[in-house]
Parts: sequence; structure tokens; C-alpha cells
Amino acid sequence: MSPDRTALLVIDMQRDFLDHGGYAAAAGMDIDALRHPIQAMRKLLGVARRLGMLVVHTREGHRPDLADCPPAKLARSRAAGAEIGSAGPLGRLLVRGEFGHDFIDELQPLPGEIVIDKPGYGAFHQTDLAQVLQNRGIEHLILGGVTTEVCVHSTLREAVDRGYCCVLATDACGSAYPHLHTAALQMVAVEGGVFGRVADSGALVAELEQAREAAP
Repeated sequence: MSPDRTALLVIDMQRDFLDHGGYAAAAGMDIDALRHPIQAMRKLLGVARRLGMLVVHTREGHRPDLADCPPAKLARSRAAGAEIGSAGPLGRLLVRGEFGHDFIDELQPLPGEIVIDKPGYGAFHQTDLAQVLQNRGIEHLILGGVTTEVCVHSTLREAVDRGYCCVLATDACGSAYPHLHTAALQMVAVEGGVFGRVADSGALVAELEQAREAAP
């Protein structure tokens, strides 16, 4: 896993999912559980930046007119008690440009790091992520963020179909539902690693540093 051919995907670490006034809180999710991966993600970001790796941050959200929000998704959010586009303490829920749509303070992108705004759960859907990764010659992906079972897994599964070698960072992704988080991690490694492999942030940092030292 050479740092030159590896990208870190930081998935949806937004205020709408991780602050108490955002979308996830309105939907009744456990915000403390969702915030659990912040420190591990900061660790991964630190080594990725130090080694000059490609870092990609994704944000889930929609146009202010909601023209890119499928009616079925809007209906699901309404049923959850957190209708997309409705007013909340951090602005309109999951709407681009609102305070809640942006990243939490602890994980703000640095200038020059790539931000992918996505209308769906997977980071490849209706975005230019595939082109970005191809242009940089990326072969390996390290994925983390929220939630493990939805946006992280949706991105992971499509990445595997596109031929990427994927690692899911166990402590750098989180869910409001511990049993779903555990199940999502277990799904990756079945059948000899059908969706790649799992590793914690400490092991990944050591692996990346060793790969850099071994590089010519």
C-alpha cells in the first residue's frame, strides 16, 4: 500500500451528522456514538498529510431547491423526523451551503485537499470522484467516516467493483447503532475479503510509514 498510490477517503464528517443540532440528531440518532471516530480519523489525516497522500473529503447534501433529491429519499427523511431541506439549528438540513452541511471543526480540509459534494450515499454517484482517483493513479483506498453501514459501505462496495483495493479503518468509522457497525465490519472480510480488509488506525499508520521507508 504505497502512499503514492493510496488515497484516504474521509466520508461525511459533517456537522449535520456529528453535531447535536444537525440532521442525525433530528432523526434521533446517537450523536456521541457517531462522534467516536473523530480522533482516529485525525490520526489518519495526520499521517496522510505528512506522507503527501491524496486526501478526499466527501459531503452528503443537496441543492437548495432540492432538485437533486429523489422523492423517495425525501420521503424517507420525512418519515425519520428529519426532512431534508427543513429548518434546523444549523440551517436547512442536508442542504449545500448551510452551516450544518460543512465539516466539523476538527476535520476541516486543508487548502488544496479535494472536497466531493455528493447527493447520494455512495461517493461515486453523480460525482467526479472516479476521475480524480484515476488521474492521480490511485490503486488503494483507506475509508472512514459516517455512517459505517450506509455511506461508508456504499462507497466501499462500488470502489471494489471499480477495481480498487480497499481498507476499512475500523476505529475511524462510526454508526449510531453498534450492532450495525460491527456487522458492516464483518461483511468486509468474509469470503477471503470480498470487500477488502479491515484494520485500525494504528496499524494503518504503521503500514503506511513502513511503505514509505521501503520506497526507493
